[in-house]
Amino acid sequence: MALETWLIKVKTAISHSFDAVRTTPPTTKPVPKKSGGTVGVLAFEIAGLMSKLLHLWQSISDKNIIRVRNDSISLEGVRKIVSNDEAFLLGLACAEMVENLRHVAKSVSRISKRCEDSNLRSFENLFDNFANSGYDPHGWVLNWKEVEAKNKKIDRYVTSTANLYREMDELSVMENGLRKLLQSSSNNDVHDPSIKEQKVIDFQQKIFWQRQEVKYLKERSLWNRSFDTLISMLARSIFTILARIKLVFGIGHGFPSSLPRSLSASASASATVHPSENTNSCNFVSGPLKSPNLEQKKDHHAHTFFDLNSKFLKPPPTTLGSAALALHYANLIIVIEKMIKSPQLVGLDARDDVYGMLPDSIRSSLRARLKGVGFSASDPVLAGEWREALGRILGWLSPLAHNMIKWQSERSFEQQNLMEKTNVLLLQTLYFANKEKTEAAITELLVGLNYIWRFEREMNAKALFECSNYFNGSSLNLQNSS
Repeated sequence: MALETWLIKVKTAISHSFDAVRTTPPTTKPVPKKSGGTVGVLAFEIAGLMSKLLHLWQSISDKNIIRVRNDSISLEGVRKIVSNDEAFLLGLACAEMVENLRHVAKSVSRISKRCEDSNLRSFENLFDNFANSGYDPHGWVLNWKEVEAKNKKIDRYVTSTANLYREMDELSVMENGLRKLLQSSSNNDVHDPSIKEQKVIDFQQKIFWQRQEVKYLKERSLWNRSFDTLISMLARSIFTILARIKLVFGIGHGFPSSLPRSLSASASASATVHPSENTNSCNFVSGPLKSPNLEQKKDHHAHTFFDLNSKFLKPPPTTLGSAALALHYANLIIVIEKMIKSPQLVGLDARDDVYGMLPDSIRSSLRARLKGVGFSASDPVLAGEWREALGRILGWLSPLAHNMIKWQSERSFEQQNLMEKTNVLLLQTLYFANKEKTEAAITELLVGLNYIWRFEREMNAKALFECSNYFNGSSLNLQNSS
C-alpha cells in the first residue's frame, strides 16, 4: 500500500516535470517573431538548409568544377544519348546548381518573415534583384576568408543541432519508458516492491542527466539563436554562392547565356577552367566555364534570371524526362544488367516479369528484331560475341541508370536527414537522355540476353543429356559384365 502511494506521487511529479523539457514546442504558444526570440524547434529545418548550403558550396569548389568539366560531362553514356554539346551540358550543370540554391532561398525567405530586421524580412526581393542585376546594397557577398570562417561556424551549428535532435529523441524514449513503468505498477509480475522502486529511481536519474545534456546542446546549437542572427548567416551564404556560380560559369550580371536547347550532335564548344582575373570579392582559382559564341541578346524585361534558369532545366520532348520514363528505364536497365551477368539463373517467370516492364515501343521493336530468329542457340562463338557487345553497351548505359536511381533516392531521403550528400548531377542520369536512342540500346540488350539465355539453357541441357547417357552406359556395362 505504501509502495502504491509512493508510485502515485512519483507518477504525478513526473507528469508535471515533463513540461519542463519537451521534444516539440507547445502548440498553444506562437513562435516568437522578434530577434530576441529563439528559433526553437525550427532549428532542425534551419540546420537542414545550412547543410544544403555547405554542400552547394563544396559542389562549386575548384576541385569539383574541374571534375564536372573533365569527368561528369565526358561520360561516354552522356555523350551518346544525352548530348555531346559541351556548352549545353555545362549549362545543365549550372542550371541545376542555381535551381537547388533557389529552393533553399525559398525556404529561407519564408522563415525570414519572422525577423525583426526589415532588410532580412525583404530577403526574397533583395535576392531576386541580386540575381537579375547583381545589385548587393548590404554587402552580403563575402570574400574567401569570410566564407571559410562562416562555413566553419555553420558546420559546428549543424553538427551540434544534429546531436541535439538525437539526444531529444533519446529523452523522449526515456520518458515514455518511465511512463510505462509507472503504469505497470499494478501488474502482478513484480513480486518485490523494492525492485520496482529502484527501477523508478534509476529511470529518474537517467532522465535528469539526459535533460541536462539536452539543455547544454540547446545552448550550443541553433535552438537558442535568434531568427535575425541565423537568417543573416543564411542570406550571406546564399548571395555568395550565387555570385560564385555566376563567376564559375561565366554569367554576367543579370541573365544566363541563352545556351542551345538542341540535343543534336553539334560541335563541342570550348569551355575551360583557368585562372580568373575577376576582381569580384568572391575570387577563386577556377574561372568562367563559358563559350563566347553562346552570348546572345537577352530580353531583360520578359524573363527573370530564375525564370530562364527553370526553363532551361525543362527536358525537351524527345527525352525520357519529358516522357516521365527516366526512373522506370533505369530500373529496367539494372534488372537486365543482373540477368546478363547470370543468365543461367534466369527463370521463365523472371523473363515474363521483364517483358511486363517493357513499354509498347520497346515491345514492338523487340518483336521486329526477334522475327525470323531460329530456336537454336548453340554457337559458342556467337554467344561470346554477344557477351562482349552487351558488356560494351552496359559499360556506358549502366552508369547513367545507377546515377538515376541514386539521384532520385538521395532527394527522397534528404527530407529525413540533416546532411545531404548528393554528388550526382541530373545530366549524368537518364533524365535528359534521348528516348529513341535509349530504347534502341535497351532493345539491343534484350536481343543479346535472349541469345545467351537460350545458349546457356541448351548447354545445360546438353550437359545433363551427356551425363545421363554416361551413367546409363556405365549401368549397362556393369549389368553385362555381371
